[in-house]
Amino acid sequence: MNNMDMNSLMNMLSKMDKKQLEEGLKQAQAILNSKNMNNNNCSNNCNNRPNNNKS
Repeated sequence: MNNMDMNSLMNMLSKMDKKQLEEGLKQAQAILNSKNMNNNNCSNNCNNRPNNNKS
């Protein structure tokens, strides 16, 4: 993330109230948890993929 993105993010966050921040963090956490679950499923089932190029 470059400085311009970080400055924009900090400016946006400074205008939010505590309740909005907490709701946004809950949503972000749910997204990250779902991505982690998908990554874990992939690592557990990678041998079952049809395009597995093992020789």
